[in-house]
Amino acid sequence: MGFQLAACAEMLWRDKPIHWRASRLKEMGFGVGLWNWPDWDLAALERTGARFTIMNGYLQGRLADEEGAALLLASARETAQVGKRLGVERLNLHGTGLGDLGLPIQQMAHVAPGMWLRARDTLHRICDLAEAEGVTFTLENLNLREHPGCPFNTTADVLSLVSAVDRPQLRINLDLYHTQIGEGDVIRWAEACLPWVGEIQVADNPGRCEPGTGEMNWPVIARALNDMGYDGPVGMEAFAKGDSDVALNAFRAAFTI
Repeated sequence: MGFQLAACAEMLWRDKPIHWRASRLKEMGFGVGLWNWPDWDLAALERTGARFTIMNGYLQGRLADEEGAALLLASARETAQVGKRLGVERLNLHGTGLGDLGLPIQQMAHVAPGMWLRARDTLHRICDLAEAEGVTFTLENLNLREHPGCPFNTTADVLSLVSAVDRPQLRINLDLYHTQIGEGDVIRWAEACLPWVGEIQVADNPGRCEPGTGEMNWPVIARALNDMGYDGPVGMEAFAKGDSDVALNAFRAAFTI
């Protein structure tokens, strides 16, 4: 069957309306990834008939304190309704709310031991919400170079939390671009995360552009994912170094086994 390919609409054809980008991705045979929804024309997105694969699952909140958890649950509940309206397959979370340029709204120098227990409990509450609403959430790894002070950011952190919760309503959004910057060894990390992976996201490093523009050997990575039995969603969360159509064709070529 091959991988289920998608791309982040907000990072491509950046001079075009979001519904135009979704339509173009559909025409090219890709699913559509989105970030935040409040500024979108949801009716126009619905009319595209595109398959929406992933979207930010919250607008505010945090995992590891009660006030932040309450904000996160309320925001996730509201966003779940938008996700169901568009048929979004996965709603994405981070260790804390992110602001401009991806910087954590509340940065932390370190994560205290008790925060791990609170984060796990918050994610169980997210799973309860997801089960009631019939949706699925993912938790994404980030890298501290671009997201300094973000708690629970590493691939290891995300794997630890999601495997501890171990419920089908919460999966890992394994972003290999962030893994490459933060830890490297992306194939072994993919294998370790595999039982809990809901989506794999890709961009080349450095530059965060399409496969083939940086140091990562994407055909080898794609073959390794295939060999370990992964045939799920792969989303290009990357900018186009030049033309967006060319970038998408390079992505498709890299992940065609």
